[in-house]
Amino acid sequence: MQTLNVNHELIRWALDRSGRSVEGLARRFPKLAQWETGEAQPTLKQLEALAKKTWTPLGYFFLPSPPQEKLPIPDFRTVSDRPMGSASPNLIDTLHTMQRRQAWMRDYLVDRGVETLSFIASANLRESPAAVAQQIRRVIGTDDGWASRHGTWSDALRHLREAIEEAGILVAINGVVGNDTHRKLDTEEFRGFVLMDKYAPLIFVNGSDVKSAQMFTLAHELAHLWVGESALFNLKNMAPSESAVEQFCNKVAAEFLVPEAEFESYWPQALQDAEPFQAIARHFKVSPIVASRRAQDLGLIQQAEFLSFYRAYQEDERRKAARAAGGGDFYLTQNVRLGKRFARAVALAAKEGRLLYRDAYRLTDLHGATFDKYAKALGAS
Repeated sequence: MQTLNVNHELIRWALDRSGRSVEGLARRFPKLAQWETGEAQPTLKQLEALAKKTWTPLGYFFLPSPPQEKLPIPDFRTVSDRPMGSASPNLIDTLHTMQRRQAWMRDYLVDRGVETLSFIASANLRESPAAVAQQIRRVIGTDDGWASRHGTWSDALRHLREAIEEAGILVAINGVVGNDTHRKLDTEEFRGFVLMDKYAPLIFVNGSDVKSAQMFTLAHELAHLWVGESALFNLKNMAPSESAVEQFCNKVAAEFLVPEAEFESYWPQALQDAEPFQAIARHFKVSPIVASRRAQDLGLIQQAEFLSFYRAYQEDERRKAARAAGGGDFYLTQNVRLGKRFARAVALAAKEGRLLYRDAYRLTDLHGATFDKYAKALGAS
């Protein structure tokens, strides 16, 4: 069989990039160790299989050296206060998928004569975070104390997600790449990102995160829309990067979810509880981490107390995650993964003949009867 002349450094790069190992893929590729050192070369069929297993574009293997992949949006992720730099194939593929969906939705809205969203880039860093938070509440229709009127974090998160979509913003919450449950998104790598556009702004939240933490990510990305900047972010110890934009968006998010006046009014009552941060979390429908960080920011506790609680809580969450089982209704899950507003637009466009079904399948990661059943559930069949 004819083999290809592939730079062995590209084999090593693809493995490192994907997090896969020679040992882990040895059964599927017995000569992978030799490919990695350059002692042997793969055939085209073998290289295609390796590309699929490492989530690497096939064309990359024909480059003279490993490419420098650049993220298409500003990267505010940090580790120990330093930029993270590299990005996994799971993150890169998710970003590109969301860009394709946004581009399609933008064209769809322009064709229908929809006007631009006036609130995009309507704020600046000189404004009070509380004032911007109030603007956001007004646009999406959530008044003070809205979260406390919902029984659970899930109910509050669903209400917020639907309110944001109603305001014209695309929202996707997913913990895997597309519908591939073998490609889980890592919360240590990123919590979410926002793609700016005057017609079809898009917020993506890492669904692998706990729901109460997803609330803060949604609020943080909302603030980015008001500032007018696309961004990719994570949050280490609930502290943003040193970027002025990130610092501002964090303050807006905190004020949006946990208004200072309401927090300080509730604080004495929370202290009567054996677990005050849990009590605050239940009241505001945020993560206990957000509650404790807000207490530190307002000078109600010291940093040492916050960090102690933060580490204990994270360890507890890891234990719970290890015990958790998957499941749930597949079609209801699509409302969250795709965003109901986007999914319904795609289904209607396909029904009206304005979009080929093959393109609708590509945009939604749903095919054939599965797409038809979901479109029917959306009322677009």
